[in-house]
Amino acid sequence: MVGSLAFNQIPQFLAPSNCITEPSEHKLLEQASSSSLLPFLRQLSSIEEFKKVHAQYIKLGLDRIPRHAGDLLLACTISDWGSMDYALSIFLTLDEPGTFDFNTLIRGYVKHHEPEAALIMYKEMQERSVAPDNFTFPFALKACAVLPAIREGTQIHGHVAKLGFECDVFVQNSLINLYGKCGEIELASKVFDQLGSYRTVASWSALLAALTRMSFWGECLTLFATMTNEERLRADESSMVSALSSCTHLGAYDLGRSIHCSLLRNTTGLNIIMQTSLIDMYAKCGFLEKGIKIYEKMPEKNAWAYSAIISGLAIYGEGKRALQVFESMLKEGHKPDEAIYVGVLSSCSHAGLLEEGLHCFDRMRFEHRITPNSQHYGCMVDLMARAGKLEEAYKLIMSMPMGPTDTAWRSLLSACKIHGNLELAECACRNLMQLDAQNSGDFIILADMYAKEKRWDDAARIRTEIANKELTQIPGCSAVEVKGRMHIFFSQDKSHPQSEEVNEMLYQMEWQLRFERYTPDTSEVFNDVDGEEKKVLLRGHSQKLAIAFALLNTSKWSTIRIITNIRMSRECHTYTALISRIFGREIVVRDRSRFHCFRNGECTCGEYW
Repeated sequence: MVGSLAFNQIPQFLAPSNCITEPSEHKLLEQASSSSLLPFLRQLSSIEEFKKVHAQYIKLGLDRIPRHAGDLLLACTISDWGSMDYALSIFLTLDEPGTFDFNTLIRGYVKHHEPEAALIMYKEMQERSVAPDNFTFPFALKACAVLPAIREGTQIHGHVAKLGFECDVFVQNSLINLYGKCGEIELASKVFDQLGSYRTVASWSALLAALTRMSFWGECLTLFATMTNEERLRADESSMVSALSSCTHLGAYDLGRSIHCSLLRNTTGLNIIMQTSLIDMYAKCGFLEKGIKIYEKMPEKNAWAYSAIISGLAIYGEGKRALQVFESMLKEGHKPDEAIYVGVLSSCSHAGLLEEGLHCFDRMRFEHRITPNSQHYGCMVDLMARAGKLEEAYKLIMSMPMGPTDTAWRSLLSACKIHGNLELAECACRNLMQLDAQNSGDFIILADMYAKEKRWDDAARIRTEIANKELTQIPGCSAVEVKGRMHIFFSQDKSHPQSEEVNEMLYQMEWQLRFERYTPDTSEVFNDVDGEEKKVLLRGHSQKLAIAFALLNTSKWSTIRIITNIRMSRECHTYTALISRIFGREIVVRDRSRFHCFRNGECTCGEYW
């Protein structure tokens, strides 16, 4: 056997001389000129076998025939066993390499993760005055996208325009992909618009991926709707993954579910990428159990699938279940990577599993030989600080090999607010200022801590500093999806068309809460106002407005799902838990860092968040 072929399958003039009788030279050239040997070459199993066949080519003089020399070059570059060093040695023997030969080498370098070499070969092609074609540019532009190299990419774009390939859809799609991966969304959109009626599904998919990469979630879903509804195009896998990613970040469950249904109708089976995207979408839209069902039915799982389910369990505070999945992954022989350990450590942090988290951190370093990065240290700082180990967390920050990061200091700052350690909070803020990474939220935490201690002058000084530094304060808001549409509420919001009904519902809710002996907890309202005004501020909280709107506009017993951009306060937590019991509703709230699932007056977080 040679590779996976039996001797009788090998072209006769390539078989070893001790197996068959060599044909005459005339017969040999006749057979070589009438058949392509690429399918045979592609079935070889190693570079060693390829070298033996190449030796026979040289012996018989076939390597001097351009078509067969091209087959050799192509097989050596695109096969899994290929070697770019050996391919280059073949290329250098060519007397006058043409466009096909250059394209083959550029393509090979991209495939074998050597984009710089691909661009060097493209430059060599220009210097030799070998004309590029519509296959050259997609490979060269992909190399630019991988690096990323926007300067070289725009130069190649100039060559595209100069040589008249502006209407070639494959070249233009490659340009959209390049600009998207380089963060130049306006240039990607411009190329997309210029394509006009020549656009294909791949064109739409490339722009959708660019929007997703730049976190333009809303724009991505709008474009996806235009593609599928107005243009009547059937979305491909890549565009659906982009749309699902946007649904995940916006919490747009209804649209995500409809994409899932479309996949089930139009495909015979979902691959691992699609299944992993669905797990992530369901988990982050408040349907963890649906994501778990998809995970459990997967015939095979890879690192992305494990990472998605572990991260999903983590944000629900299901730390012990996440650790069980991690252990089953190890038993099945999968090797954990950096991303999976971020999910594992995060799950310990959200669930308050201090000892388990410390054990996993040691296991990552000593058993699996993974060097912790800044994300791992951030998880450990968060775990230790929120568990009350503030001094230990501070020492860990100071020992970070890459130096303290803003994420680590911010985790310590948030924990200082929980545990009331003003001195360490001031230290964290000073270090954030030194890193030039402070944002308005950092100062607001410190100002609130001063206000809680009734240090009004210091609180006012901090808020003045926010204004002087012109730090943007992102207002707290909450969104709820009703009948496929997202409704957004800000605190004290009266702009919604149903504002009057919402306010009336709020009064009804408060009336019902009195029977539960509920009184608003004003301890976290740090404005220097009297008690009654603090209660008014609490009543108009964005999360409460969203709940009231959902109670008015959704069917009885249906689950209410809310997304808020701030960390849930204890007052809102207590309020939401009681409302879930009074109205018999399950309420799922996704705050800045995790999920809270309220059922019958209790939350899955176990009062730890």
